Amino acid sequence: MHYIGAHVSAAGGVHNAVENALSIGANAFALFTKNQKQWKVPPLTEEQIELFKQAMADGGFIAEQVLPHDGYLINLGNPDPQKRRISVQAFVDEMKRVQQLGLDRLNFHPGAHLKQIDPDDCMTLIAEGIDEALQETEGVYAVIETTAGQGSALGRTFEEVARIIEKVKHKDRVGVCIDTCHIFAAGYDIRTQESFSSVMEEYDRIIGFNRLMGMHLNDAKSDYDSHVDRHSPLGKGNLGLEPFKAMMVDPRFLNIPLILETTDPELWKAEVEMLRGFANHEA
Repeated sequence: MHYIGAHVSAAGGVHNAVENALSIGANAFALFTKNQKQWKVPPLTEEQIELFKQAMADGGFIAEQVLPHDGYLINLGNPDPQKRRISVQAFVDEMKRVQQLGLDRLNFHPGAHLKQIDPDDCMTLIAEGIDEALQETEGVYAVIETTAGQGSALGRTFEEVARIIEKVKHKDRVGVCIDTCHIFAAGYDIRTQESFSSVMEEYDRIIGFNRLMGMHLNDAKSDYDSHVDRHSPLGKGNLGLEPFKAMMVDPRFLNIPLILETTDPELWKAEVEMLRGFANHEA
């Protein structure tokens, strides 16, 4: 089954994310389990956890259909020891929140070296942060998101993501999320069905589809190989619709969250329907 949805609001309580997903006809969703622009927030209450689990059950959702995202402030590769410690602890806390909610994965941007340390040393720091979070939680996967390579952000290439995974001790609980806008801006040309398939073969060779635990489906306002992260509604950017048509008839994308982060929430319902249409027809 295709799990198609969007990164919906959890304002007013995490349980509201379920209703917001259902309102656009989604059978998958992403959410922040806390304010993504703050370091510290109150812990989840038993009531909040129960309301979320009940909403999940009532909506017919299971953990595999949900792709939580961590906060934007976290940088597991921060070269400043004190600042990195804050990031690692925040990441551990977010993993614990995911576990409390009965979910099984947390999507995150790997980190940035800030042009202060060697990129490979930064990858070691990122891997150590991942391991710390995995050691303090159970049943939750750390899902590394591919990046556009903006600034000093790592994860721009499949090789960089693979190198981080190589350095993680608990590799059995590491997954990957591919963002279509990010990889295009990073230098992977996926504008045709053929080139999309070719890039996915490259991903499979370097990392492996067995690690793919989510996709972010975004057209790109940014240019090819620009290293700039700018999303656009599907079909209204530099990617067009061809890569999404190819994805929706490729069985390797079944049973993982396919999450819209496109820039106009008013279009999400139509975009979900369009993607389902692609899945029901030959590309």
